[in-house]
Formats: sequence, C-alpha cells, structure tokens
Amino acid sequence: MSAPLCHDRRRLLQAFGGAALAAVAPPRAQAQTPDNTLNVLTAYPDEVVTRFVAAFGAAYPQYRLNMVWRMPHEALPYLQAPDQNGIDVYWSASPRTFAQIKAAQGWQVLPETLRSLPPRIGGCQLSDPQGYFVATEMAAYGFALNRARLRQRQLQAPSDWPELCDARYAGLIAMPDPARVGFAPVMLDIVLQAYGWQRGWALWQEIAGNAQLIGRGGSFVSDSVGTQGEAAVGLSIDFFVASAMANGADLDFIYPRHSGVNPGQVAVTASTPHREAALAFVGFLLSETGQALLLHPDLRKLPVRPSVYRQAPRGSFNPYLAAQAGGLDYDSTRTQARLGLLAALCEPCLSQPHAPLQALWRRIHAGEARGLKLAAARRELCRMPIDEAQAAELAPREYARRLEAQSESAPRAIEAQWSAFAAAQREQVARLLSAAGA
Repeated sequence: MSAPLCHDRRRLLQAFGGAALAAVAPPRAQAQTPDNTLNVLTAYPDEVVTRFVAAFGAAYPQYRLNMVWRMPHEALPYLQAPDQNGIDVYWSASPRTFAQIKAAQGWQVLPETLRSLPPRIGGCQLSDPQGYFVATEMAAYGFALNRARLRQRQLQAPSDWPELCDARYAGLIAMPDPARVGFAPVMLDIVLQAYGWQRGWALWQEIAGNAQLIGRGGSFVSDSVGTQGEAAVGLSIDFFVASAMANGADLDFIYPRHSGVNPGQVAVTASTPHREAALAFVGFLLSETGQALLLHPDLRKLPVRPSVYRQAPRGSFNPYLAAQAGGLDYDSTRTQARLGLLAALCEPCLSQPHAPLQALWRRIHAGEARGLKLAAARRELCRMPIDEAQAAELAPREYARRLEAQSESAPRAIEAQWSAFAAAQREQVARLLSAAGA
C-alpha cells in the first residue's frame, strides 16, 4: 500500500496545485483511477514536486497528478510488483533503478519527439540510447563551503579532491558515508575514474582520515558545514546544498576540477493505461517552461535543455560549458555495475570502524611534520583488499542488484574477508609507525 501523505505535505501540495493533485490512494485503487488521473512515483522532495504539480496543472488542467513517494531502493521492488502497482510514470534520480526496470522490460519506448535533448554530457550518458527513459535534470558533485571557518583556519577553498588530503583539513571535512548514503558511491567513483583505482583509493583513505563521516543524506552534510556543525568543507551534491542555501544557510558551493553528474530521469511504465497523460507529463518536464522551473532559487537544479541556461543568473554553473573544458569526464555507464560493490567495500575499509583510521592518519601527518619518513606506513594503509580487475569480476556476479545505501540481511563471505584484511592492515600500520617513532 502506498505511503499516505502527511497533513503538512498534503496542504503544501494543494496550495501549489490543488486542481492538479489527487490524494494518494492504495495501489489497487490507483489501477482503477479515472483516465485523467496520472500516478507518478517519485523520490523528489516537496520543494521540487509542488512547483511542477502547480505548473503542470496550469498547462494541462484536464489531468490530475497522484504523487507516490518512494526512495530509490524502495522504488525498485515497488515497480516490480504486479501491474507495477498502478504506476504510470517514474520520475526520480536513480539511474540504476531505471536500468534494472528496463532490463525487466518495465518501460515503454518514448516517441522521438521526446528524445531531442542531448543524450550525453561529458562522459555521462544522460538518457537511454534505446529511448526507454530520458533525463529531466542533472545534479553535480562538489564542495559545500563555510568560508568563515576556512578563513579562521587560514585555509583556501579546495579546487580539487587531492587538496582535501592536507593535514590542515583534519576534522574540517564532512563526508557522506558511501556505505550508507545513496549518492556517495558515485562521488567515490568520480575520483577512482579520474585518478585510477590505486591512487583514487589512496586519496579516499586519506580524505576519510581527515573527515567526519555523515551516515545520512545530503542535508546532514550541509548541516555539518552550516551552523549546526564544525566542518568547513562538505562533500555533497549541488542540489542538497542549494536547498540548504535557499533555507538561509550561509554556505557556498563550488565544483572541483574533476566532477560528474547524476541525472534525474523519467520513464513511462509498460503497464500504464494512461499513455496520453503520461506522455503529456514527460513532455512538460522537458519543455522550456518545465526546464526553467529548475532554475528557481529554491531548487537550483541543472536543466538538461541547453537553451534554458540563457535564463540562469549571471555566473551560474553551466555543465555544458564545464564538459567542454573537460571537467565532467566521469563515465557513469562504464562503472555503473560496480557502485554496489564500492558501497560494500567502503564499510570495512573506510567506515567501520572509522576512529582508528582517523587516528592512524593523525599519526602519519604528525610524524611527517616532524620529518619522519613514513612512506611504508602510507603505502600499507592505502592498500585495498581487491584490485580493479577483481572488482570488475565481482561486481556483476555479487552486487549487480544491490542499490547504493541498500542494506542487506547478512554480509557476504567476501565482506568478512575484507573486514579481516582491514583489521590486520591497521595493526600493521600501527606497528610501522611505532617502529618509525611516530
């Protein structure tokens, strides 16, 4: 049964688009809704949905929208249920969910008229090459900044990931835990692609050693960099930080030299009896009017329609220009299958336990500041239990169906091996540091 709307959410949606909104109904009831009612499954928050509900209602008063909320890891089984639980349209930012439902033949091919926007940006495939789903918006990865705290520590804002390894950032970085936060494995993979498996993991080991790990979503990263925390830099996705800034947080957001985008996409279910209404909604999301809504100060999302950037405030980030400069070379398709594995690998190697990793890096940084030669300890601490070739072999076999941040009933046997590796590794690093006088 679909989750009921809370009273505050219901009032907010009705205030923005009462004529276009139908109350959320149970799945079987949804399957029997009138032809003018469209059941849309989404994970987007209220500030996004309310504006699109209102604008779509004004453009298409003949249709009513019934919004059903599910997070990406919940949406996958929801759409795999009989008759796809009566859902007509899936609209969310979860590329792996779209890919898995496509593999199960759960989408309809969209008409050519809805497939005219750029299918790629930089190294990222935005829309499905066969036309089963298309991108509606983008979010890019970067750094939330508390400039006052940076000034207090006499630190410059970082321009790229390696700068976060500087010992002066210790305790000042808020990092989403890749084992628990859904958007974080892509962020992890951006660095692995840009710098290679070995150096990329070495960077993440040291960054994690400098960081506070945030075990929940992007808004908690923003809180840690804002007035509620002590961090000066937060690793996040632009939309979450834009939302915090819209609510008064005194933050900035910058894009590093190596970044990547995560597309929000839309698809029409194979089982929908409301194809005409579904295509009208998809068309509106992609239209000049729909895309311009993304520029609203409360949203600050990145449109996929290039022409809309002419309406953006001066100095706004334009991902198409960034891609031309080589800043968005991350290939989301090439390594999509390994994201679940990366999330699992982070659990023993970066996350649990985190405090010993921080302590070892403090000892390394302090020893190096005293002139000690600690290259052997560094090398040992940056080793990973598997190499990239092993990851490529394991990912499709063991982790193809695991979504990022999706918990599993029991760890796999290989994860126990990784935990043992990490524990032995840290003991060895501690011995090396003690022997070197650090």
